[in-house]
Order: sequence, then C-alpha cells, then structure tokens
Amino acid sequence: MRTIAEKSRKLFAVIIANHYIYIFRKEVDILIRKAFVMNVYPDKHEEYEKRHNDIWPEMVEELRKHGASNYSIFLDEETSKLFGYVEIEDEETWSKMDKTAINQKWWEFMEPVMETNPDNSPVSKDLNLVFHMD
Repeated sequence: MRTIAEKSRKLFAVIIANHYIYIFRKEVDILIRKAFVMNVYPDKHEEYEKRHNDIWPEMVEELRKHGASNYSIFLDEETSKLFGYVEIEDEETWSKMDKTAINQKWWEFMEPVMETNPDNSPVSKDLNLVFHMD
C-alpha cells in the first residue's frame, strides 16, 4: 500500500480579489495510468463488444477491488487492434488481478474472440506514457 504522501497530493490555489486573499485546498488521488494494445479477430469485432457490454458484475467488482477505475477499451476496426486504458491505485494490488478465479474465467470466455497466450491471457503489449494533460 502506498503511504498517504504517495497516494494523494494537495493542490493549493491563491486568488487575490478585492484586496482579499482566498486560499483553496483540494486533495487529489494520484492514480497510475496504464495503456496497452491487444488484438481481436477481424470477424469477431461485434462479439468482442457484445461480451464487454454484458460484462459480468462480479468481474467489474473484482477489477474495482484490485484498484482499477476509468477503464476503457477502443477498437481500430481497420487493424483489429484494441487499445486499453485503465487507471490503477498501485502496481502490487493490480498485479494480483490476473490470478483471481473470475479473471481466469473471463480470459477463458474471451479466448475465442481474440489473440491469447497458452494460459488464455490476452496477447498484450504495454505502452509507455509520452504525454499527459489534465
């Protein structure tokens, strides 16, 4: 677990108006941004989307339990590339997600529609963050 100092930062803004000084403080969680690329089979685009539209509530719950939020997957229909983006609380907790029973079941469920490794995990390549703007 990260310490409070690692998990959040305090933002201060000072506004001077009409000879008064206003100080605002806002605590902001610092999340780790993760992006990755996967491949869906060209004839399985609709099925891939359908399966995610009907994602199991227990899978979503497990993702949240492992610190995931703001999770999105985009499809480039011309190349069948999937671009995934997720924000996580910490790497240690997130790294345990792939070992959960529900995640293993999800991988098995998704195996017919996308490129996978022998353990049914998606063939995936992590991407490096080169730019971010809040």
